[in-house]
Amino acid sequence: MNGGDEVAAAPAGPPQPLEWKFSQVFGERTAGEEVQEVDIISAIEFDKTGDHLATGDRGGRVVLFERTDTKDHGGSRRDLERMDYPISRHPEFRYKTEFQSHEPEFDYLKSLEIEEKINKIRWCQTANGALFLLSTNDKTIKFWKVQEKKVKKISEMNVDSSKAVGNGCIASSSNSNSAKPYLANGGCPEKSSSFPSNDFNFPPGGIPFLHLPVVVTSSETSLVARCRRVYAHAHDYHINSISNNSDGETFISADDLRINLWNLEISNQSFNIVDVKPANMEDLTEVITSAEFHPNQCNMLAYSSSRGSIRLIDLRQSALCDSHAKLFEEQEAPGSRSFFTEIIASISDIKFAKDGRHILSRDYMTLKLWDINMDSGPVAAFQVQEYLRPKLCDLYENDSIFDKFECCLSGDGLRVATGSYSNLFRVFGCAPGSSEATTLEASKNPMRRQVQTPSRPSRSLSSITRVVRRGAESPGVDANGNSFDFTTKLLHLAWHPTENSIACAAANSLYMYYA
Repeated sequence: MNGGDEVAAAPAGPPQPLEWKFSQVFGERTAGEEVQEVDIISAIEFDKTGDHLATGDRGGRVVLFERTDTKDHGGSRRDLERMDYPISRHPEFRYKTEFQSHEPEFDYLKSLEIEEKINKIRWCQTANGALFLLSTNDKTIKFWKVQEKKVKKISEMNVDSSKAVGNGCIASSSNSNSAKPYLANGGCPEKSSSFPSNDFNFPPGGIPFLHLPVVVTSSETSLVARCRRVYAHAHDYHINSISNNSDGETFISADDLRINLWNLEISNQSFNIVDVKPANMEDLTEVITSAEFHPNQCNMLAYSSSRGSIRLIDLRQSALCDSHAKLFEEQEAPGSRSFFTEIIASISDIKFAKDGRHILSRDYMTLKLWDINMDSGPVAAFQVQEYLRPKLCDLYENDSIFDKFECCLSGDGLRVATGSYSNLFRVFGCAPGSSEATTLEASKNPMRRQVQTPSRPSRSLSSITRVVRRGAESPGVDANGNSFDFTTKLLHLAWHPTENSIACAAANSLYMYYA
C-alpha cells in the first residue's frame, strides 16, 4: 500500500502559543507573612520520568514530591482509542518526604563558614524501587538513597500483669531479703534485686508468665533517606554545578576554576579534567559559571564562563581538557562596550536540549539558543529583561546585577523559559517562525500581569532563524508596563521532561503550571 505517498504533507507551521494555567502551590505564604531565610528554595529538579520532583533550600533540606495522577489507564480498546486526543488532566504532585541533606560547617584552616544552602540537585538512575540523587552545597556533594522500608512492630509483649511491675520487669523478691555484701566505696557486686542474678535458678518448665517479644513486619511503610557517600575536599572554590553522565557511573562537579570527574562508587578520589587557574591569579580573566554533560554522549560536556562563552570539550582528546573542541561566543557590537558589558555578559546557566543538538544559555539580559554544529553565533536570542538596561547603575549598587537566573527547555525542544524580577518568568517559542513570548507571574493567577502585545516579528538570516524579543524600554517598568521589584526574583525553575508543565520557586513557595 502506498496510501501515504498519494498526498504530500503540508509544511507544518510554528506551534500555537500555549495558554498556561495554575496547577498547584506548596508552601504558599499568607499576606504579610515574613519569609525565613532558611526556607527560601535554592534548587529545583525533575527526574527523567517526570514522576518525581526535588527541591533544595537554603536551610540544607531536600524535599521530594511525587506525581499522583496515574498513567495506567488500561481498559477496553474503545478507552484506548479515546486517548488519541490530548487528555485535559494535568500533572499533580504531592509531598513525599524530606530530609536534612547538609548542615552548616566551619573551615578552620581558612576561617570560612560553609553555609548549608543546597546549590544543585541531580537525580540518578533508580534501582530496586529506590530513588537516588546527588545534592551539593558550596563544598560537599552527597549521594542519597531514598527507599520505602517496611515498619517492624512488636506483636506480642504479654507479660502477666499481675506479676509485672511498671516497665515489664519481673517483680522478684526472692533475693531481696538476703544480706548483700557492700564494697568499700559503696558499690554492690550484685545486680539490682529486680533482675535475676547469674546464679538464679529457673524453675522447671521455665517462667510461665514471661513471654519474649515477637517482632513482625507490618504492611505499613516509611520512607528512609540514607546518605550513601560523601564527596568532599575536592574544591577550593564554591561548587556551582553538578551533572550526571549518561553512562550512569560518573558525574562532574564544577567550581569557579576547576571541573572534577567522579565515579559514583568512589568518594575519596576524583580526576581534574578542566583547570582554568592561571599561574598568577592576577592574570585571571574569566571563571567557570556552569557545566553540564551531554545528555547522550558520555564523552562530551560543555561549560560556560563569566565572559559569555561556552566551551564544548571531548574527554577522548586528553586527560586534562585544557583545549576545547568548540567555542561558542557572540561578538559584541562595535561601540557598545561599557563598564557593565562584561558583568551582564556572564552566563549564569546552561542546559542541553534533550536531543543534545542545542545548548540554551542565560546571561543577565538574554536567553540564547546555540546549535553545537554552528559556532559562529546563536541561532536564536530572546530579550528577557531589556527594560532594565537604563537601570544597570542601580542594579550594580544593590548587587542585583550579579543575580544568577536559571533557564530550561521543554522536552520537545520547541520552547524555552527563564525567570526575572517581580516573581515573573517568561516562556518563548524557539521553533522557526514562532513569535511566542509569554510573561507569567508566580501566583495563583499567572496571567494577572499579562497584557495583549502585538506578536513580535522574527527575521531570518540565511537559513538560520534568529529571533529577537524586545521588551518595553520605559525605565522602572517591566515588559507589561508594571513596576518591577528587585527583592522578589524568580531564579529557579524546571520544565517537566515530557509534558508542558513548569515548576518554579518564588521565595519559599513552589508554584506549578501546566498548558
